[in-house]
Amino acid sequence: MTSKIAADKQPTKLSPAAMERLRSCLQQLYGPRADTSLTQLTDIVHKYSFEAHSQTPNRWDERDVVLITYGDQVQNRIGPALPALQEFLTTSNLTQVINTVHILPFFPYSSDDGFSVIDYRNVDPSIGDWNEVPELGNHVGLMFDLVLNHCSAKSQWFQHYLAGQDPFSHYFIEADPNEDLSQVTRPRSLPLLTPFETSRGLRHVWTTFSDDQVDLNFSEPDVLVEFIDILLFFVEQGARIIRLDAIAYLWKEIGTNCIHLSQTHEVVKLMRDVLDAVAPHVLLLTETNVPHEENVSYFGDGDEAHMVYQFSLPPLLLDAFLNEDATPLRKWLTNLQPAPDGTTFFNFTASHDGVGVRPLEGLVSDERLAKLVNAVKQCGGLVNTKKNADGSDSPYELNITYLDALAGPGGMEPALHARRFLSSQAIMLSLPGVPGIYFHSLVGTGNDYDGVKQSGQARRINRYKYQLDELRQHVAQSDSVQSLVFNGYQKLLTTRTEQPAFHPDASCKVVDTGNDSLLAFLRERESPSQGILVIANVSSVEQQYEFPEQEFGAAADDLLGGAVDKNSISVAPFQVLWIKLAP
Repeated sequence: MTSKIAADKQPTKLSPAAMERLRSCLQQLYGPRADTSLTQLTDIVHKYSFEAHSQTPNRWDERDVVLITYGDQVQNRIGPALPALQEFLTTSNLTQVINTVHILPFFPYSSDDGFSVIDYRNVDPSIGDWNEVPELGNHVGLMFDLVLNHCSAKSQWFQHYLAGQDPFSHYFIEADPNEDLSQVTRPRSLPLLTPFETSRGLRHVWTTFSDDQVDLNFSEPDVLVEFIDILLFFVEQGARIIRLDAIAYLWKEIGTNCIHLSQTHEVVKLMRDVLDAVAPHVLLLTETNVPHEENVSYFGDGDEAHMVYQFSLPPLLLDAFLNEDATPLRKWLTNLQPAPDGTTFFNFTASHDGVGVRPLEGLVSDERLAKLVNAVKQCGGLVNTKKNADGSDSPYELNITYLDALAGPGGMEPALHARRFLSSQAIMLSLPGVPGIYFHSLVGTGNDYDGVKQSGQARRINRYKYQLDELRQHVAQSDSVQSLVFNGYQKLLTTRTEQPAFHPDASCKVVDTGNDSLLAFLRERESPSQGILVIANVSSVEQQYEFPEQEFGAAADDLLGGAVDKNSISVAPFQVLWIKLAP
């Protein structure tokens, strides 16, 4: 699809300062080819026209909540799926508590449930078209995926590469299989190179994730310019947030580990510079499922991503509830540095992928990690592995719905199960940052073993697709765990979005409870002034908390409806309290 320029708007122009920033990034990436690349990039930018937006520090507030969902997550038996998702969100009043929807890749694709993109500029017809995507955007903000590390082997780009057609003959990365590639960081236990027959003979092509996902060659400026065009096309289609998928692996250099290379950071910085110059209202989110210090490196000096996923949070929360011990979670939260000014965290517990365990490195012992992996298996979960430099395999992610991960090996009666699960969500919703909620967490979906069996993919355990009438019945079953979760989650969101102390930038201070089973932290906002003490019992036994009135003043009430005694607070099994402090 070609870009649209409204008749009453002027094409976007880059200021001299913006041009200089872009030139600096391009020189870091391409040296003497930078000036030519800058001309190409400038021509791309000038194709587009956007509404004027002032660059403001008020990018987010406590009302920001993102729903993570597939475009065909909810389906009508006739017609495209996206209108059915919109109908469910609006008729369930979810648009009153969720203001942004992350539509996972909704483009024509060949594998990986959308993450092997065939055509970045079209919508998969089964989902809808470019009229229905903005229509959803009339009700909520939109978040799109820029799947830029790789594209589909079925794409026209790769077919042109196989035929030797320029410029596509340079769009992909060839390597000699006899070269030593042992240093390359591997997120999968699959071959790094895949042989393809081309017009020039057999070539081995870099495939980080699968043989249908061929890595793009960003050392060629044409590839970067192509993706700047796609980035701005997404902005034109109404994206408020753009997620840079698998960004850590973007730049390859043989002889290195090919992850987090300086050139990758320059690409993120350049994309941020483009958006700041022409669409400062649009946010960049980096997806890097790696240990915490590596993950937050994508904030740069406040000049790269606006948001990074809080990847250590999902496994730490599971660890706390499954061990009934919040010690590692508390220690991590105590040491967690605030995001740089103008940036924030993207907090979540579940997504379309599994629960990554690499982000636990340095946070829990090997024995405790093994215990977590075994506990998830006992709850019916599966485990995906990665290939290590020494040729061994080790756990990479846990495949299970977050709901079933908290069911216990023998299951749990619905009310207690729902409360345990919702407690994990309440902790996530309380932390500094913007919360992201996976659709199946919102509606209380259990493990989809049929999906795993039919696809042969462990990740399908957490990717069930609903018919609209089926989903409505699913969440309406009286006293079922699904109904309790769905209704309880909406109550949490309704309460959260009204509290200034839950602004993403509000301060967070961990409070010492003297009890391994109790996690407590204070969220405070100066203007408007509010303090909320969050207390969570991760155990199956009632705990007592002596309220430090001398430190916090009087406790007004629990926003979630619990009883608050002036001196000693009883915290029920798997209960979370949001105690609003008296002014």
